[in-house]
Amino acid sequence: MERFFAPCPRGLEAALGEELAGLQAAETRVTEGGVAFAGPLELAYHVNLQSRLASRVLWQVGIGSYRDERDIYRLTQDIDWPRYFRAERTLRVDVAATRSPLKSLEFATLTIKDAVCDRHRSAAGVRPSVSKEHPDVRVHAYLSATEATLYLDTSGEPLFKRGYRRERTEAPLRENLAAGLLRLAGWRPGVPLLDPMCGTGTIAIEGALMALDIAPGVRRTFGFQKLSWYDGPTWQRIKQAAQRRAKPPGPANIHASDNDAMAIARCETSAAAAGVSGAIVVDCDDVLTRKPPAATGGVIVTNPPYGARLADSAALAAFYPRLGDALKQRFAGWSAFLLSGDPRLPKLIGLKASRRTPLYNGALECRLYEYRLMKGPLRQRVEAIRDDDRIP
Repeated sequence: MERFFAPCPRGLEAALGEELAGLQAAETRVTEGGVAFAGPLELAYHVNLQSRLASRVLWQVGIGSYRDERDIYRLTQDIDWPRYFRAERTLRVDVAATRSPLKSLEFATLTIKDAVCDRHRSAAGVRPSVSKEHPDVRVHAYLSATEATLYLDTSGEPLFKRGYRRERTEAPLRENLAAGLLRLAGWRPGVPLLDPMCGTGTIAIEGALMALDIAPGVRRTFGFQKLSWYDGPTWQRIKQAAQRRAKPPGPANIHASDNDAMAIARCETSAAAAGVSGAIVVDCDDVLTRKPPAATGGVIVTNPPYGARLADSAALAAFYPRLGDALKQRFAGWSAFLLSGDPRLPKLIGLKASRRTPLYNGALECRLYEYRLMKGPLRQRVEAIRDDDRIP
């Protein structure tokens, strides 16, 4: 039984724990920032391929107590690194810490790198070279106050990089967070889904991948393919089984719209790259005037513009009340889930949130606001905004 740790966007830890249990992970333990779990090495193939919420899958290769850098060097050099990867592979080391007594994490990083390379040199006379941008192998270390844990990264590039996003836009919504929003919203394939401020379409595309049962990692490569225990035939068998499960890209009652024609073009490009164009209805439309795509109700999941994405503060302050009016008057019977890092949204939108879930989009603290939309007068808005208001 091997030990793993899967980090994820903060706020999605419990949902990731449930997802991992569904992938047959054992001994799942939810912690801040991710989930520890156990299983055979082959489980790393399945989780990398199928997890929609994890950011990486880290395989634990060493753990021990420490007091200083010398202890960390000895712990690291005692690990049989040549057994795990060849010296010809390029290497990167990353270190994170909580309450570590060490004065410099940069020096700890160099210490671990030297220990890995020295172990390789003692075994074969060759040291791995370092590549910070495109390494073959990534070593991760986590330092608590008294304990150091060493991992090999089985993912390589972060798992939110599905491979379908063709352009990097300003302040993008990460793909695994978009999938997490859908999970927190309780949306299920078959229920009408709308993102009326879709930008490049990440939420709708992630919904379509779920609806069509397309594994999120099916179009990319992984770090485990550079490790010595990688078994090509086993990986191909697992990947082909996932490909056979995928449904053809037919209509899935998923809708995406935006009033920016360039954003719509990028959404359509990404949807095509993800193989889900036929599952999403994409329109150039304004959220303030568009009609609901289904009269029977459905779920809105969206990431409206806020300070990090729109520089005009006055325009935003005027937009939120109008957004509340549009949702209330046009989408009665729907549920709306709005992700925002703007503390003004709950004060100005004029809707009473039934739930507020703290989340992080990268380093940006946000809230996912849930609104049950019913006909009737809006509650009185609080127009005064103090400069020192924090996200409630």
